Amino acid sequence: MDSTEQRLEPNEGPPNAAAATTSPEDAAHILARLERLDVWSLSAMFIGIIGTGSLFILYDIFDINVAFVQACTQIVERCTPQTAVDHLGPPVLYHLVGYGIGTLILSPLSDRTGRRHMLMITMLITGVGSVYSAMAMDMTNLNLSRFITGIGVGADIAVMNVYINEVAPRRGRAKYTSLIFTMSAVGALVGIWLGLLLTTPAAPWPHGLPFALASSAFTSGWRWMFAIGGALAVIAVVCRFELPESPRWLLLRGRIAEADRVVTAMESRAARKGPLAEPQPLTVSSAADTTGSYLALLRDSRYRLRIPGLLLTMLLGCVVLYTYAGGFTAVLSAQNYSPAEAGMIGAIGTLGFVATGVFTYLYVERLERQQWVWIAAALNLVGGVIIALSGGNLLLASLGAIVLFFGFNIWVSPMYALTAESFPTRNRTTGYALVDGIGHAGAGAALFLVVPVLPHVSLLGVFAIISGFLLLAAVAVQFTVRTRNRSLEDISP
Repeated sequence: MDSTEQRLEPNEGPPNAAAATTSPEDAAHILARLERLDVWSLSAMFIGIIGTGSLFILYDIFDINVAFVQACTQIVERCTPQTAVDHLGPPVLYHLVGYGIGTLILSPLSDRTGRRHMLMITMLITGVGSVYSAMAMDMTNLNLSRFITGIGVGADIAVMNVYINEVAPRRGRAKYTSLIFTMSAVGALVGIWLGLLLTTPAAPWPHGLPFALASSAFTSGWRWMFAIGGALAVIAVVCRFELPESPRWLLLRGRIAEADRVVTAMESRAARKGPLAEPQPLTVSSAADTTGSYLALLRDSRYRLRIPGLLLTMLLGCVVLYTYAGGFTAVLSAQNYSPAEAGMIGAIGTLGFVATGVFTYLYVERLERQQWVWIAAALNLVGGVIIALSGGNLLLASLGAIVLFFGFNIWVSPMYALTAESFPTRNRTTGYALVDGIGHAGAGAALFLVVPVLPHVSLLGVFAIISGFLLLAAVAVQFTVRTRNRSLEDISP
């Protein structure tokens, strides 16, 4: 926060702002002042701070994509690059079960203790898990470390997306979720390319990296990757001390003066970009006693009826995400691509992932959240067909991978925004956790049924099977609420 914002007192509003007060009766007015802001009104630095954590999370999810082949050959007896896929299930499953547990147990605590505190705690847990992975000497310890990492990752994603949802302008909630998602894409790109550099042997382009470092004398590249992840987590934790608390959460907890200070600073920044609109009347929930309660959420028919469509969409979509994130390289290796070639195709494909973040940042608010899942299913199938019909042409397969990665990720940030928007402030992270946590745990179970089958069918069959899950998700998401350009308090009172 800059020096101008630090000097603002609770009653020193910017031009066009009504005088701020600190009595509980004026909580609704403070919320109305927040809601009328139509631009990003926190420091741009905060986007980078949140994005750093998001970068690490996807780095952690994707680093195992390439690195697992080398890790398996080092810590599993008789594991070869061609059979690594047979050992992939447990570490992915442990990570996903940890993800589900972390989301379901830790995330709701942010509804009680605040978004900011939990963002630091969850990132710390994730970093500890990553360092543990770097030191694993066998699959048992690698699995346990992935479980711990998953606990932190699952909780962090939930709290992070809720935080963005609560501080972003109404017409930009999915947009700024997508901006953070762009940083996630960079993390995935770094994870895969660094894996290619550290865990595959040198090979002439485009069959690999001519300067790749893996050799009989250097077999610990996968350990370095996890250690780097731990360092990124430390940086993210330190940076998050700078974040302000969500003013919506502060108002819910009756911390009126603190919320006023945050909103006043946001108004000051927004006023530099143009006159502020007059606040429109809003109400603040007084049900703080039901904060962070699954039971209270399920008792309310409004929210109980929203959960099935959201949950089924997340469940089906996450089967696709984690099949590619954890198994894309291993599946290609089982289809007679060398580890270096498979890693190269996946690494180039991450360029499509980055492009997804940029594209959705620019255009996501033009369509309802639900429509992006149909687009994802179509592009996912197109990219898979290109790879399947490439005939071993690495350049064509890489082009297909770019389309594929673009397609299977384009639904994610709209779905993140939709899930957070679908629940009230008092139970927003709790509702998000219920949908995201169960969805990811279910995806882990599905991977045991899907991934082992993929090496035994044609590549065209592989991508047809995976695309089918996204098509089903596109159907399921149609049973969710429309949220674009609506006030959070209107969508989820």
